[in-house]
Amino acid sequence: MSVWHTPVLLEEVLGWLQVRADGIYVDATTGTGGHTLEIARRLATGRVIGLDQDAQALEQARERLKEFESRVTLVNERFSEIGNVLKRLGIPAVDGIVADLGVSTLQLDTPERGFSFRYGGPLDMRMNQGAQSTAKEIVNQWSEKELADLIFRYGEERNSRRIARAIVRARPIRDTGHLATVVAGAQYLRGRRKLHPATKTFLALRIAVNRELEELGQFLDRAPATLHPEGRWVFLTYHSLEDRMVKQAFRRYEREGMLRLLTKHVERPAEEEIETNPRARSAMLRAAEKLPPRFEGEEWPGSL
Repeated sequence: MSVWHTPVLLEEVLGWLQVRADGIYVDATTGTGGHTLEIARRLATGRVIGLDQDAQALEQARERLKEFESRVTLVNERFSEIGNVLKRLGIPAVDGIVADLGVSTLQLDTPERGFSFRYGGPLDMRMNQGAQSTAKEIVNQWSEKELADLIFRYGEERNSRRIARAIVRARPIRDTGHLATVVAGAQYLRGRRKLHPATKTFLALRIAVNRELEELGQFLDRAPATLHPEGRWVFLTYHSLEDRMVKQAFRRYEREGMLRLLTKHVERPAEEEIETNPRARSAMLRAAEKLPPRFEGEEWPGSL
């Protein structure tokens, strides 16, 4: 059965991308193809390249995009490899890139993938199912200090030391449900909470398993070289660590004269969208446009 992701901030993404019928675009995190589909609908002679390291998600995207297969090329690859992928396809530069860094509905709603504490599933959390490292290894083998540091750094969890201590004492942690129960039991629970007490710990583990911040750093370094002048770059992030990296990179490129910021501040979903798609609640959008070189014949560093 297909589990198709509802694209977040869709109209805003398309508005900032300014999709042309003959343009070439990259959806750097295709997932099950929500944003890719809407870009493809607006193309005539153009093309959209969809990247994703999750082979299962790409299979569902292929089904979803069947009507537009002549305009869509799907590639099972990490988005940090955007430059190499485009070289292999013989594409010197593109007119726009969108990167939605959220976890897909497929990943969250498939218990066997181990991304959610709402189901009892294996401690997996791998976006690339061919990767070796899993959450089980981290939870059951890392030292208490390593766990506490990880949960504090990536989850921004104030109770990280108590949680790490509880995890080590409860080992072996059997599955996601067991882990969520252990983490919740280690928390000071006062008053009503918006987040489940295990949310930040699960986030930290997911980031570590998939090396998400390292991948994002490489993508931020490499993607500008793949854009045509006046090409648009649109980001959707879902937590402060990601957003901070994108904001800092955009500002650095702006100071260097490579990018023009299109969004002075993050854009967030309207209440109407959050009501219909609660997973959009934490989304933050930033957009920028690549500027032409300042002098004739000059190329930006790293140009393809």
